[in-house]
Amino acid sequence: MSRPRLRVCNHQRAVRLDGRLLGTLGRAALAQPELAPLATEVEVTVHLVGDTSIARLNQRLLGHGGPTDVITLDYGPAPAGGPAPGPRCAELFLGVPEAYRQARRFRTSGPAELVRYLVHGLLHLAGQDDLTPAARRRMKRVEDRLVRRLAARFDFARLADHPSRRA
Repeated sequence: MSRPRLRVCNHQRAVRLDGRLLGTLGRAALAQPELAPLATEVEVTVHLVGDTSIARLNQRLLGHGGPTDVITLDYGPAPAGGPAPGPRCAELFLGVPEAYRQARRFRTSGPAELVRYLVHGLLHLAGQDDLTPAARRRMKRVEDRLVRRLAARFDFARLADHPSRRA
């Protein structure tokens, strides 16, 4: 069994971000017991996107207008075309400008909010949902615990060099 793979692709220019560090944070999150369902082979691509891109995806995939924070797409295992089935594949789309807006609203930092979105998307991949108020509260407790654990090990501020004027 191989380790989970996570890669980060930055498609936005609102904020200069350290994709390598975000990838390290994502892999550290995947090593946590709460994300044990993802401990087997999984390939996750994290896309850092701007408002226009995430609004388009939000409309096309979910039928919701406007930008959002995170969209999780779980493609499941790769088709079994060879000797063994491929790894589970997924994509997370994180709305960077939305993270910075929400950070101001919740009195936190943009990088910390991005880490929260990453954890939130990974929890969805691990089978958590937030469709009912009770499920949302349970997921939020787990999310908060994972974000605190990551914050104890990593300096989230190092994720962002400095916001550009467009942030």
